[in-house]
Amino acid sequence: MKKWLSLMALILLAVALAACGGPPQISVPEASLALGDVVNGEIITREVMVQNVGESDLIIEAVTTSCGCTEAAVAPTRIPSNGSGTLTIRFDSGAHGPDLTGQLIRQVFVVTNDPEQPEIVVEFEANILSPSEP
Repeated sequence: MKKWLSLMALILLAVALAACGGPPQISVPEASLALGDVVNGEIITREVMVQNVGESDLIIEAVTTSCGCTEAAVAPTRIPSNGSGTLTIRFDSGAHGPDLTGQLIRQVFVVTNDPEQPEIVVEFEANILSPSEP
């Protein structure tokens, strides 16, 4: 009888673990963006695909940026297994004033429930031109 109960307990445990699936896994194929030449004052918007290649729902817990000149958000904030969402990045090249020119690098940080990679960084680079340069 004890062996039968132990066997049943193992079977139930195996079924429960299979039902839970594996962890979520984030993938961002385009984690580096080159915006090229941007005239100071332009607002640039880019969309980047965020994929869940894991086995359970990927939860977007937070999205932050390295600078106030950049806004970012991911929608939806719950991405099912084998699903995708969109990271929308909005960069205001004039946020630092009209005198800013030259190479500029900024980052977007996406925090998730992926246990292997809890934070990913999407980086973009722009060459800021003076409004009189174009």
